[in-house]
Amino acid sequence: VCSPQEFGMNAWSARMLTRSRSRGPGAGPRRCGEEPEPLRRGEAAAERRKSHSPVKHQRKAQRLCVAYEGSDSEKGEGAEPLTVPVWEPQDWQQQLANIRAMRSKKDAPVDHLGVEHCYDSSAPPKVRRYQVLLSLMLSSQTKDQVTAGAMQRLRAQGLTVDSILQTDDTTLGKLIYPVGFWRSKVKYIKQTSAILQQRYGGDIPASVAELMALPGVGPKMAHLAMAVAWGTVSGIAVDTHVHRITNRLRWTKKATKSPEETRAALEEWLPRELWHEINGLLVGFGQQTCLPVHPRCQGCLNQALCPAAQGL
Repeated sequence: VCSPQEFGMNAWSARMLTRSRSRGPGAGPRRCGEEPEPLRRGEAAAERRKSHSPVKHQRKAQRLCVAYEGSDSEKGEGAEPLTVPVWEPQDWQQQLANIRAMRSKKDAPVDHLGVEHCYDSSAPPKVRRYQVLLSLMLSSQTKDQVTAGAMQRLRAQGLTVDSILQTDDTTLGKLIYPVGFWRSKVKYIKQTSAILQQRYGGDIPASVAELMALPGVGPKMAHLAMAVAWGTVSGIAVDTHVHRITNRLRWTKKATKSPEETRAALEEWLPRELWHEINGLLVGFGQQTCLPVHPRCQGCLNQALCPAAQGL
């Protein structure tokens, strides 16, 4: 005995089977209320052939496309990548322009007694580069006038790697005195000259790392040697003048305690095209105006822009 629901389902199945058979093999189910469409003679024959021929089904490979939502910077054509703003000191461009104006006469000691003026310009390139390095080693903790005098005495004796190695320590000390720490510099000059002869054929290294590996050569000397001897700007040469002035002008994000710390802070924001100029510019400014003790703020064009001058 079937329940009413089962009886209804069986009856519906029987009707569907009858209709399917009446439409012929291969016919698909019709939608509700759809009347069969009569076939033409040619179409009927084709349908019969289709119904008796095996059908091969080929599975088409489908490519899965996954879309990702881009960030705002990635949307649209020609979108520029996000850039982090670089810190720079307030009014630094005007301060720099004022210092250039105050240094326009180029009459500070560094302008005619600096390292660029201490070597023999008529000597062979290798000798010139060695003399540049030697003048830098002598200039540490020494005024330009004293360094220039020592270089003149050395050049009068014939200033080459070989001549220095053939000079005894006592004589060399007399020639470079009274440069600062002259006894230590005698030792460093001899050691460095021996290394240059053995490893570099009497020339000086062409990289900051190799120059700093030499006895008595620090970062400032290495960067200046690269600029003057090799014509390569490798970094900002920071001495006591540059260190003092940039801190007074607040050209570092925070106060720095050493010239090397100052160099790293300046190179983070100062345009590279100014790296070569900044040493000579500020050294002369420090020799004439922004003195270590009792700076001449009254005659400085940056008096109103200098944070240090406001506290004096």
